[in-house]
Amino acid sequence: MGLLLEKKNIVIMGVRNKWSIAWGIAKVAHEEGANLIFTYQGEREKKGAEELASELGNSEIFQCDISSDEQIDALFGEIKEKYGVIHGLVHSIAHANTEDLQNRFVNTTRSGFAHALDVSAYSLVAASRRASELMTEGGSIITLTYMGSERVMGGYNVMGVAKAALEACVRYLASDLGPSGIRVNAISAGPVKTLSAKGVKDFNSILDIVEQKAPLRRGIDREDLGNTAAFLLSDMSRGITGEIVHVDSGFNIMGI
Repeated sequence: MGLLLEKKNIVIMGVRNKWSIAWGIAKVAHEEGANLIFTYQGEREKKGAEELASELGNSEIFQCDISSDEQIDALFGEIKEKYGVIHGLVHSIAHANTEDLQNRFVNTTRSGFAHALDVSAYSLVAASRRASELMTEGGSIITLTYMGSERVMGGYNVMGVAKAALEACVRYLASDLGPSGIRVNAISAGPVKTLSAKGVKDFNSILDIVEQKAPLRRGIDREDLGNTAAFLLSDMSRGITGEIVHVDSGFNIMGI
């Protein structure tokens, strides 16, 4: 058997640093033979994106502010011109205002709510619409979610609501795009130490609880998530769509 993603063009949105989940996915996808296309948000992130892309060799970077329809159009226009076809899209983008994570959920502002839903959920819809037009050979779309979409998690607040919306988007997109041979799934990741995780209150305590209570008695790392993503991006998962795949050492099944 050859490499899982050999000769596949995979767009990865959301690689910000070496601690990000998207970077863990990118590394495994690269090892499995994928041609990687990275996006970065703005000029402030450009240098870091260039450095990361250079580590993997056969990869390119493009700027795209995910909140701008014009920039999303321009991104996939450039990708079409250069690559013609893509086979996968990894959406690893989410954001909420700090005060809306730290305060009680009931105090979430209207603007903060709209921002979290736009960046964290609608962005998947917008990106999938453009990406699907380039998936003329079929393809796979993956996004990242968290158990805070299903249960109340301290300090997660409006992001939990945004992730619940994201998971609903996965199901509706899977239904829409399935006839074109395009699969849409989400990975519900257990807690992983990322820079974004620093914004979650008592995050280290959450890590400890998972290691103590999860059936596998360990946490997860970026390689666990990268391996699952590579499977979902590959033809090995051709019968799977509309699913929320938990990668959390089984913690989600526990009644605690």
